[in-house]
Amino acid sequence: METDRLDTRLRPQLERLRAADLYRVRRVVEGGHGVQMRVDGRACLNFCSNDYLGLATDPRVAEAASAALARDGTGSGASALISGHNREHRALEDELAAFVGRPRALLFSTGWAANLGVLRGLLGKHDVLIADELNHASLIDGGRLSGAHYLRVGHGDVRGFDAALRVAQDEHPAALRLLVTDSVFSMDGDLAPLPELSRLCSERGAALMVDDAHGLGVLGARGQGACELLQVQPDIHVATLGKSLGCAGAFVAGSDTLVEFLVQRARSWVFSTAPPPAIAAAARAALRIVAGAEGAALRETLRAHIAYFREACAALGVPLMASQTAIQPLVIGAEAPTLAISRALFERGYWIAAIRPPTVPRGTARLRITLTAAHTRAQIDGLVEALAGAWHDARRSAASPATAKA
Repeated sequence: METDRLDTRLRPQLERLRAADLYRVRRVVEGGHGVQMRVDGRACLNFCSNDYLGLATDPRVAEAASAALARDGTGSGASALISGHNREHRALEDELAAFVGRPRALLFSTGWAANLGVLRGLLGKHDVLIADELNHASLIDGGRLSGAHYLRVGHGDVRGFDAALRVAQDEHPAALRLLVTDSVFSMDGDLAPLPELSRLCSERGAALMVDDAHGLGVLGARGQGACELLQVQPDIHVATLGKSLGCAGAFVAGSDTLVEFLVQRARSWVFSTAPPPAIAAAARAALRIVAGAEGAALRETLRAHIAYFREACAALGVPLMASQTAIQPLVIGAEAPTLAISRALFERGYWIAAIRPPTVPRGTARLRITLTAAHTRAQIDGLVEALAGAWHDARRSAASPATAKA
């Protein structure tokens, strides 16, 4: 009976989502999550993955995980403070810290857990959080759950950040004032103005936290991410292992004091079972590739793909957003045509998910196209042709008198 009452409340909400073209469904992938996939039984090319360097299906990464599975088993069995801290975890933390040039790193099970752990662990009701309005949902939720004074700033607005930092300094002089931003914004693909934000934090006595989830591995000469590219060293450096490294998990890097404090106070770390050792072993193998000559070559291939794709789309009148990263959004606007274009592409063998509110602001539904080093020029050519056809068909349909009357 209790379940019936709950379902009675939930069904109308689900129906409203369907009616508004905001209902979401999961697609089932068979086999590896690489460029060529079987999705819901259909062979297709994947252009919506964050596996920017193509390492999610790299056999060397899989072999490292397999060896660790045979040696260390499938699970950690407990949190890191009980009995779950494996030598693979410790080695990965040390190697990540060395890679990004910080004294320490702390491994989390997910990027969400890392951001919530940092923000809830560091901030309280007397502190101040200054945040970009387009930050990832984990940063937004972590800030809200911290109870800190929350100052939301327009996207990439340096003057707005300056004004917010001035207010925070004047009204909360004794508080911890933390400015937090993504480095690469996951739905727009643009870069945060990190040098300017770092300078403002130094001038106003604030700390800087950067989530470099979409920069690590792909930006900078060594692949250290947007912080390397823009020559910024934040107080708190967060990044994930499930994107360019093709594995899973996340880490927070910074001072020894920061990491020790998080070991004591980051609830999402303290009270979570440690990740499987095999995942840490796989991430170590991927990190070696990223940090070496092969990683540099993969980054150069990816940069060439991005430039080639943008030029090809411009030639065929496909208006991409102004992104120079692997994330190449095509804003459609309304939800229904975005879904229609996504379906049309899927029928032609190209998988690009339709991104709709609340993931993006209302009126900015889009196709979030992502490129990887594992794609080929021929695959990109095929996508551009299919994309241009679907885009122009949708525009003609929207402009037709029959459609307008309907």
